[in-house]
Amino acid sequence: MFFLYRKISTIAICVGVVMTLPAYGAQPSPLSGTWLSHQINQHPDIIAANELMKAVFSSAQGAKKPLYNPQLASGFEREGNGTNFSIGLIQTIDIWDKQQVKAAQANYQLTAASKGFTYRVEEKTAQALQALIKWQAVNEKAALALAQEQQLKILLDIVRDRKNVGDIAQIDVELTFLNLSQLLNRSAKIQSQLRQTKAQVMELLPDWTPSNPAYPKQGLGITNVEVPADWIKQHPLVAQAGALWQVQKSQADYAILRGKAEPTVGFTLGKNNRENVVGMTFSMPLNVRNNYSDDVTAAQKQALSAQASFHSAFRKQKYLVQANTDSLISTRGYLQRWQKLMAGRGDRSAQLLNKQWRAGDINTSQYLLALQQRTDGLYAGIELQAQFNLSEVNWLLSVGQIRAATNRLNPSFRKSS
Repeated sequence: MFFLYRKISTIAICVGVVMTLPAYGAQPSPLSGTWLSHQINQHPDIIAANELMKAVFSSAQGAKKPLYNPQLASGFEREGNGTNFSIGLIQTIDIWDKQQVKAAQANYQLTAASKGFTYRVEEKTAQALQALIKWQAVNEKAALALAQEQQLKILLDIVRDRKNVGDIAQIDVELTFLNLSQLLNRSAKIQSQLRQTKAQVMELLPDWTPSNPAYPKQGLGITNVEVPADWIKQHPLVAQAGALWQVQKSQADYAILRGKAEPTVGFTLGKNNRENVVGMTFSMPLNVRNNYSDDVTAAQKQALSAQASFHSAFRKQKYLVQANTDSLISTRGYLQRWQKLMAGRGDRSAQLLNKQWRAGDINTSQYLLALQQRTDGLYAGIELQAQFNLSEVNWLLSVGQIRAATNRLNPSFRKSS
């Protein structure tokens, strides 16, 4: 009987470990905003987006330069025994200041490219944080499953011994076998999820390892979910849509100016036989066969379409923020309720179950069922914590504050604040 008591005590210890064991593997170091930013900037997708933004910048710089280059003109001919030649410059004059409209359009293109890149960085940062959260949740489930496996293996030895001395029936042994087999199936699924989530984190964070920075358990410390009106207007996606609208408006203005003719003048110097010749040329296109009115109409329609897209982006972001805010508040409330409900009950319930089973107040079937319900409650806590952290990241992404929040993870920021 002393041998059985020692094994039963071991079960109580294992069950207590389930509540306190933080993760499957080494304890990771705290997440740093500087480290996270460095990892995101190394990602090939961000490098590719950065190069595309630089390409837009180069194109925009070219669009700010004068529209027309001067042309060098020359001529040579033989006339009897005489030789005629000339050389001159020809220049089209931008009298309608089309270049200014093109420069304004280029500035809006720069803004659109910059905001688009900013969103790509924030989106990739959010994806990395979400992958970390999911990996940590599965990691904790793996630790819980491992402790439960050890617990059931010890329990199996105990019920075999108690069956041999006639204390319990064979059905108790069979029930323990069934519970262990179900647990092995769950553990196999968790291990598969653990490898998949680990691969996702490693793909998003090139230098990450399981012992490297982890998402903070308490989250990013969001206490105020009130969203200032300018946050939505300044959101990268909304700001990008607004800049693209201005690009199309500038394009429509340029299409109007394109229909206005501009003169080309030239000055030449030369010699006709033995006489010096000075000449001037002037030409003006006659937009009579095509006045480009259809191009103007098309550009104006595109500007109206871009305007509608901007309003659509604003509305979409506005309601996305509302939904994510409600989700964050709701999930936080459920997590706090779970924490209050389970405060100290994990260890107490484990000890109480062992005591009642040892005393014969509950049979093995009831004991196994209670253990499973307790484990399900712990799994629920892990999932609620992960869901809260994911809701927090989604909210930050929707209000465009991912980088501001992750910067607060830096030790220097915490000291200064």
